[in-house]
Amino acid sequence: MAYDLQPFDETYFDSAPMSYTIDVNIPVAPETAWAEFTRQNTLNWCRALKSVTYTSPAPYTVGTTRSVALAPGFIKMDEFFFLWDENSVTSTYKHAFHGIRASIPGLKKFGEYTEVSPTEHGSRLIWKFAMELGGTGLPPFLSGPIANGAFGTVKTDTIKHFATF
Repeated sequence: MAYDLQPFDETYFDSAPMSYTIDVNIPVAPETAWAEFTRQNTLNWCRALKSVTYTSPAPYTVGTTRSVALAPGFIKMDEFFFLWDENSVTSTYKHAFHGIRASIPGLKKFGEYTEVSPTEHGSRLIWKFAMELGGTGLPPFLSGPIANGAFGTVKTDTIKHFATF
């Protein structure tokens, strides 16, 4: 069974009741990092995810859709990209999505914002996660630490992945 999620725009990443931000420098060119974040089966380096599949044909842009399964595969979400900006002249790239539907109840909103920009020795990665629970779900004092643990592994796995290039 699928449960509909509420859409939102870019401003939600700064006002969501639950959020997590990864802000790190990685030792690869912005184009390399962006290619990793926008390839089919991306994020395969994250142990918290089982699969990430673009369901729209390339080239990707605003309106692109994607399907994600969290490890071990019981929780699934469909996503809609409402922001997609690639500037090869300045080597800055960003996109953002909100969830359309999820296979679990209790989630009202979920989305991610990803931005890659150049630094002196590689790239700066800003990766924001925003969510809101609705209906029955864990109270924030429990869900916050659980979410922080899950996103912490995403950060660790991402840093390790880009260190291998």
